[in-house]
Order: sequence, then C-alpha cells, then structure tokens
Amino acid sequence: MGSSEIQAEGSERHRGTGKLRRLWRIRQEWKLLGFFEINCGHEFYDFTCMLKEGLKAAVQEAMDNPRTADILNEADFTAVLKQAHKGFEMRTYAGPAFSRFRDFLGMVDSDYQQSLSCESAYLQFITNSKSTANFFLTNDKRFFLKTQSKREIRFLLSNLAKYFEHLERYPHSFLVKFLGVHSIIVPQEKKKYFIIMQSVFYPHERIVERYDIKGCQLDRWVEASLEEGSHIIMVFKDLNFEGKTICLDEQRAWFMHQVELDTQFLKQLDVMDYSLLVAFQPLHEDEQAINRTLANIIARTKRSLNPHSSLLHGGTEPTDLACLSSVMQYTSSADQISNYTGSSLHEFLAYYMLQKSNFDLHAGIADHNDFFQEALITYLSQASSCEQLPKTLSGMEGSLTNIADSCLRMTQNRRLLPDSRNPLHVIDGPEFRYFVGIIDLFTVYGFRKKLEHLWKSIRYRGRSFSTVSPSHYARRLCQWVEEHTT
Repeated sequence: MGSSEIQAEGSERHRGTGKLRRLWRIRQEWKLLGFFEINCGHEFYDFTCMLKEGLKAAVQEAMDNPRTADILNEADFTAVLKQAHKGFEMRTYAGPAFSRFRDFLGMVDSDYQQSLSCESAYLQFITNSKSTANFFLTNDKRFFLKTQSKREIRFLLSNLAKYFEHLERYPHSFLVKFLGVHSIIVPQEKKKYFIIMQSVFYPHERIVERYDIKGCQLDRWVEASLEEGSHIIMVFKDLNFEGKTICLDEQRAWFMHQVELDTQFLKQLDVMDYSLLVAFQPLHEDEQAINRTLANIIARTKRSLNPHSSLLHGGTEPTDLACLSSVMQYTSSADQISNYTGSSLHEFLAYYMLQKSNFDLHAGIADHNDFFQEALITYLSQASSCEQLPKTLSGMEGSLTNIADSCLRMTQNRRLLPDSRNPLHVIDGPEFRYFVGIIDLFTVYGFRKKLEHLWKSIRYRGRSFSTVSPSHYARRLCQWVEEHTT
C-alpha cells in the first residue's frame, strides 16, 4: 500500500471520528435543551454546591438511622435535623416521615443520595413560567429542587400527614411526590427554604408538547417562541390546548376518577390555583405493539397488584411474585400479541383480586401459583369467545362490572402501570404516552384570595379565572378533563 493510500485511509478515519464527535455533541446539546448546567462561574454555583453537600449528609443520616416502626408518630413529622457545614447550616424537616414515604414509593435512599449529590452539575430549568421561585434539576433529571416561601413550607408540613395518607390510600395518585423539605442558612443572608420533588416530565427526551392546565381562560394563552435556537422550554396553557384531546380509550374512566379523587382531597385542604401538567410523547410502533403484548400486561401487573408494593420498581408480595414469575412461562414470547382489550384484562385482574381476597392467605406459594395460573389460563382461553364468565366461575354473584368495581375499591383505584422509569406519572394511550401530574399545591383560599375573587368577578365579568373557591376549582378542572379526554 502506497503512502498516498495510507494518508487517504487515515484522512477517512479522521473524518469518521470527527463525524461521531459532532453527532455525540449534538446529542448532548439536544439532551440539555431547555437546561443550563450550573458550572463554576454561574450565579447559583456556590449555592448548589452547598445543597449537594448538605443533602448528602441529610440523606446519610436517614440511611444510618433507619426507621424500625411502620407507623409514623407525631415526632416523625415535627423532627428538625440541624447539620453544620463549612459556611452554612442545613436543616431537614420531618426527615423520618419523608424517609418512610420514599421507601413506600420504592426508592432506595442510596440512589436518591447519589442523584442529589453526584459530582455532575445541577441543571437550571428555563421555561416561560412567571414564577419567581428558583428551579434546579439533578443532573439525571429525576428530581426537582424548588425554593418556597416560609408560609408555603409551614402549610406543607402542617398537612404532611394528610398528604401521605392520601397517597397511601390512592397509590397511583397524580399529586406531585414531595420527597424532602429543607432550609439552608448562610451567614448574613436570608434563610432559604426548598422542597425536593419527583419530576413529572421524566424522562423528557421525546416529549413534544407540555401544558399547564388550570381549567380557565384568563391569562391562559402562551405565544410560542419564534427565536431560532431558543433554549426556553415552552409550557403552553389551556387556550393553547383547544382542539387537542387526551386519547386514553379504556383508561379514560380510571383517569377521570383519579383526577376527581385528587381534586377532592385538595378541596378538603381548602387549596386552589393548582395545575394539571400534561405532556405528549409519541409512541413508536414497536412500543404500541409491546403495550398489547400479554407478557407486558403481566409484567405491569407486578407493579400494580400488591397494595404495599414498591410503586416505582414493581415490588410484590412473595406469593404474588412467584405466581407472576411462573405465569410468565406461558406469556413470555415477545411476538405474542394479545387480542384482548385493556378492559378485558382489567376484568381478569378484577376477578383474580376478588378471588384472592377469599383465598386462604396461609396457603403455600405453590398453591397460590396454581391458583393464579388456573385463573389466568381459564379466563384468557374462554373469555374471548364467551360474553359471560366461564362456567367454572358462574357461581360468583354479581356481574363482571360489579366485580371490577369491587376490585377498584379494594385496590385503591389502581391501574396497570406502564413499563416506564416514571410509572406513577405516565399513562399510555393508543398513539401517545402522556405525562400527567398535579403541582403547585400551596395556595389556600384565604381572605386575600377571596378579595381577589371579588375584584376579578367585577373586572372580568363573564370570563373564567383561576381565583375561585376550592370546590369550584376542583369541579371545573374535572369538567375540563371530561371534555378533553376520549
């Protein structure tokens, strides 16, 4: 081979390497669209470094002193942990209560600590929001850190037990998941309070549209940014949503009911002006096919079946886990696409859960295994050709609808969670994956808000606005959901 050929080959290899570098750089920039790394020189760099150091120590305290009791007491909610660091003090509020809640969600504190304190820079979240709060995102984009006023923190802590109770009663709630409350004190500076939340829009990479919905009209339109290369993430509002729908098919009734449950809870707290976040992510054809695969349905059942399961990671009781693992032998083929609708599979789960409640809870794993297999195989083999349940089930009282209703009550309005890294805030339709969450839960309908309502009623007569009573606000948002879902 001549020297010219060697040079040509080397040049070609160099161009190929350069192209890969450019593609990698473009991909990294695309991942950071709407986010800015808070590196050295950024106005919040020193502050985020203090956050990382303080949060690492705070979570370590929870790991070193794990709770032994399952039931929280008043001391768990009033606990204040003070930790001194060089140049600042970090305070952690209701640490034991939040630690138990993270465990309830299936989160591992060592992973949580790693996300909050890793060497990679925090991200600043840039949107068109008018909020004056500071938003930070962990580098893996799993957790939001947001500054709050002392009044808002006091309100959250005073209602924390009720909040946890609602989430445990309805584990698939759309309410944003609060994971920690802290403050940071720097000499000669104002004390700063902040909360840590699970990100609703995670993972964000393929999200194409984001909306902040309040169910009203006044100031609910956003002009899209026309600047080329803009790094602002556009979050649109109610009037921008007109003409669009959230298509959920069989899951629509569940969705509407869960929004009703969540808004009724907020009404009881006398809260209004919260937002329903909705984001659209197109599903690829293979993802749509997987959602119809029987094996996928069974895997999702593992996430949803046990009322005390690890909600983020799909943990189950040992007996259910053995049953589900065994039945996967019958349903593990990747191309085994089921013709059963989501409704019929929910019906089977209803039947299984109702029967399981009457089953001998002290039976061995093998007995549970046989019971689950028989129930599943019998249902799937006969239900598609019979309008009613198989004869072996004919002794059960009530219709299949009544069974399903009983199951929903028993399972705390649970659903089949999707195979996602953020299953509690994700719900799949036929063509889109929707990210849904209810945020901004701190506005109480007090004297000032009542005066604001009176003034707006006169100033904007005939137009709907956000400052209304909690009962009106909840009812109106539920009506919006009913009108914009199919």
